[in-house]
Amino acid sequence: MKKIFLLFFVVCTQVSAQNKTAQKFAATITPDDLKAKLSVIASADMEGRETATEGQRKAAAYIEAYFKKLKLLPGDSGKYQMSFPVLQDSVENASMSLNGNSFELINDFAPNSGFPNGNWQLNEVIFKGAGTKDSTQNNDSIKVANKWVMIVPAVATTSSMRMLSQTIRLANEKAAAGLLIVTDDFPFKRFTPKGRMYLPASAAKPFPVMFISKKVAAEILQTDTSNINASFQQKTYAANINVSLQKITNNLQSTDVIGVLTGTDKKDEYVFVTAHYDHLGKRDSVIYYGADDDGSGTTSVLQIAQAFAVARDKGFKPRRTMVFMTVSGEEKGLWGSEYYTNHPVFSLDSTSVDLNIDMVGRIDPTRTYGDSLNYVYTIGEDKLSSDLMKIEDSINNTYSHLELDRKFNDPKDPNRFYYRSDHYNFASKGVPIIFYFNGTHADYHQPTDTVDKINFDLMSKRAKLVFYTAWEMANRDAMLKRDIPLTQK
Repeated sequence: MKKIFLLFFVVCTQVSAQNKTAQKFAATITPDDLKAKLSVIASADMEGRETATEGQRKAAAYIEAYFKKLKLLPGDSGKYQMSFPVLQDSVENASMSLNGNSFELINDFAPNSGFPNGNWQLNEVIFKGAGTKDSTQNNDSIKVANKWVMIVPAVATTSSMRMLSQTIRLANEKAAAGLLIVTDDFPFKRFTPKGRMYLPASAAKPFPVMFISKKVAAEILQTDTSNINASFQQKTYAANINVSLQKITNNLQSTDVIGVLTGTDKKDEYVFVTAHYDHLGKRDSVIYYGADDDGSGTTSVLQIAQAFAVARDKGFKPRRTMVFMTVSGEEKGLWGSEYYTNHPVFSLDSTSVDLNIDMVGRIDPTRTYGDSLNYVYTIGEDKLSSDLMKIEDSINNTYSHLELDRKFNDPKDPNRFYYRSDHYNFASKGVPIIFYFNGTHADYHQPTDTVDKINFDLMSKRAKLVFYTAWEMANRDAMLKRDIPLTQK
């Protein structure tokens, strides 16, 4: 009995010591330090950090310099920045006519990224409602192969391209000739002669996607604009449409920034802490600062990296290798994380977890229950690994005492947040993930998402939770189990 008690006492003492050690280094994640770094990341000098722009390059240089200051190792063959190619079209001429009536670029139609050069004659269009695979209104008896398809998506705005990407991919997989997406965004204020950026993979097999106004849609469907919605009758509609596009393509590039802290006895296994540092850039002279989205996540990664570096310098290196990665291209369609997971530097099979931080500095005004100053949405810990939720609950109960709100894990969540940030590219490769998120707000994707609106006390609590989780993941005996099948889109 004495031996059992002694063993219990030793284990409790070790756990207590480990807890105090983690708390010591978590204390280096302070509101003041977070504010100082975010004030740089989300400053006017960074010009909104749009992918493949000077502002993004400035932000990448700042992050690289900080990783060097922490004496992290470069994550890509001696380089801190992993480059990936980006293309951007400059439209020289575009026209559309329908049943003898001419329509105007910007006011009535706009080609999407990757729309190929050429001329098209459309004699018919198939209307497919909302266009989603799981739509109850989607009539799969209407075959779309080699046909142009028109849809009215549930979120019919060009600012929601990430949510539309599934529909575009599905139409391409079903061998449609092209896709017409009806939106309310006309006049198309975002359209410039230099169009949306896109990845070379998109250009390998060009798939024509055109945004059209309800005015154009009404002409095709021979109805009034007020009738244009997903419930309109699905069938094939005759139309005499001519589309012409001439453009040139510019070769650009962007980067992910990777800093590495090598582990000890399990150094060939990895724990990732990620965030995207890009945002929407500038529209004319208006800067979209992206303080919360995702300057808050980027700054949190830097502070968590600092906490691990301080621990290393005090003789507490992690058992597993820590990889701190800030990616670009998220706002364009999760590009940077997609590029990394398709070209991994460190084995994804040996990557225990990705802890992804995307918006942790604000409060969700729609969350009318619980303590608004002591919560975080956690997403994805119910997927891929049965270890994750138990570990996260234990860590939170031990250290952070935040309200872990898991409402967005609901498979019926219309926001589909699980699929909308960089963790998903890790999850799609089988890597367990947790996504930390504060929810959206009125300043989401607006130029008013500024540093002065960040709650740094709450942000530091959330960043500390991620640190404690990373600390546990890096030092536990076993990698996370992968015993739950991936939920497909």
